[in-house]
Amino acid sequence: MCGIIGITGRDDAVDGIVAGLQRLEYRGYDSAGLVAAGANQLRVVKRAGKLDNLIGALKGSGLSARAGIGHTRWATHGEPNDRNSHPHTDPTGRVAVVHNGILENYQQLRRQLPDQRFASDTDTEVAAHLVARELDRMDDPDLFEAVRRVVAGLEGAYSLCFTATDEPDTIVVAKNEAPLIVAHADGVGYCASDVAALIAHTRDVAALIDGQLAKITPEGVEVTDVDGNASEPHAYTVQWDVEAAEKQGYEHFMLKEIHEQPTAVRETLRDRITDDGGQQGGGRLHLDELAIDERDLARIDKVFILACGTSLHAGMVGKLAIEHWAGIPVDVEVASEFRYRDPIVDAHTLVIAISQSGETSDTIAAASHARDQRAPVIGLCNVVGSTLAREADGVLYTHAGPEVGVAATKTFVTQIIGCLLLGLYLAQVRGRLYPSECQDILERLQQIPGAIDEILAQDGDIAELAKRYAETDYTMFIGRHAGLPIAYEGALKLKEISYLHAEAFPAGEMKHGPIALIEEGSLVVALAPEGHVFSKMVSNIQEVRARGADVIAIGSAGTTSDLKDHADHVLTLPEAPHELATPVLATIPLQLFAYHVATIRGEDVDKPRNLAKTVTVE
Repeated sequence: MCGIIGITGRDDAVDGIVAGLQRLEYRGYDSAGLVAAGANQLRVVKRAGKLDNLIGALKGSGLSARAGIGHTRWATHGEPNDRNSHPHTDPTGRVAVVHNGILENYQQLRRQLPDQRFASDTDTEVAAHLVARELDRMDDPDLFEAVRRVVAGLEGAYSLCFTATDEPDTIVVAKNEAPLIVAHADGVGYCASDVAALIAHTRDVAALIDGQLAKITPEGVEVTDVDGNASEPHAYTVQWDVEAAEKQGYEHFMLKEIHEQPTAVRETLRDRITDDGGQQGGGRLHLDELAIDERDLARIDKVFILACGTSLHAGMVGKLAIEHWAGIPVDVEVASEFRYRDPIVDAHTLVIAISQSGETSDTIAAASHARDQRAPVIGLCNVVGSTLAREADGVLYTHAGPEVGVAATKTFVTQIIGCLLLGLYLAQVRGRLYPSECQDILERLQQIPGAIDEILAQDGDIAELAKRYAETDYTMFIGRHAGLPIAYEGALKLKEISYLHAEAFPAGEMKHGPIALIEEGSLVVALAPEGHVFSKMVSNIQEVRARGADVIAIGSAGTTSDLKDHADHVLTLPEAPHELATPVLATIPLQLFAYHVATIRGEDVDKPRNLAKTVTVE
């Protein structure tokens, strides 16, 4: 959840660390800090609050070094203040550490150090104390060996990054259930929690695997397992460049990423058909990676879709697609709850795990639990080389590119596209659709990017609605069938960036309780595009309007005239190439509405309070 960067072998390492932290701030902005490593002293500067506070503290300091480590924090242990900010050191200042994750046994470890005083309330600080103790015990101090000994006794999720006065040009890192990338280029060694921090320096990186450690120096990177045996990380080349992570003239990353959705969808749909030499009547739809036999997938009789947050809403669309096209029963579950309820999973159960980063700890743990019971796992994620991608039996990548805004936009839309592709793929594997039929539907889905462009052109109208309702205390979103997941997503987007109270309900459930919340002046956003539940949605809209609510309806070209008789405002979607593609189109106006409401209220839409981009702790 936090951001880490380390650099060794550059005269301007401090400037490089700050630049890397700027690219990582979306991973945590409760505080930020860095340590400049030297043979006689580790110079630590850290400040609570956003990164600008650290940058201000560094101005005029003249701080420089050839090596150092930096951190942006999303607090777990200890309130976000200066003393709990990273880096942390041992009492003598010999060792410094930054940390992403949670050390679950830190209290037991602290009890091993009864004579030492701790300067923070964090779980992290104990690691610096323990490494310093190991160095004290050595006749010939070796930072890597000291870290290896300490890591063997740690429990929990962590990516840890150490430096010490004994070896100021050396950075030692360790990884377990939290992402960590290492790289070496042009005589400089690097580590980071996200490739965004390194992309300005190199595209050739390696993701450490759980249980690995690395020694990083200007000469290179050495990777071992926890026993000290040489080990290979997962090396890969990043396919996007630093320009892709810049705002490119947009006021916020979120707005830029909303407008990138036509391209992201186009890229996710690209090259999905493999020529089979005419054996099956045309090319076949394929996954990006598959390590098991398709015949195993043909025998599945149950699917679980596991995800958290926005990804969960995409999974709800996936359920509709898989049941409609492949004819397999699907349950969509919150990943963090899955393994605690004794789910019935076996070799005939397929688990689809959805995570934009591929590092969501709850989702990875749930998928691992399923694999332990012999269930095949397919990962749907946006990051090549991520933990989920490496551990799954098959992967379908969304090609959304880097997403910096914390509130998912283009990654969500491409996850829906990915779910539709998985529905078609499983239908093909099970013989429910011929490859030519899959290809025909795919060709129709190619119309989606153009339709999104049409919706983006309505931005001015949506901004005017946002002005009208920016101070509304409570907004209810309702939908049915394919509109229901988007109602949930619309409510989530509004509350996570504007901090207004918003909820979503199945429209048919209104009369079973939620309608009691409706009073004069309430705002209801109704998902009512063309489809087989449209007439039902009209009835539900009438119910809330009869009780004094204002209604914004999201409709289709073929339903606009009908909706105008029942709603106060109607936003019109272009005709969808398939009813199951409607959620993609319906998402766009709700993203824009939430964005404009939040900016009108003066909120920081790219960095909403208490949230971080990737949730790597349970």
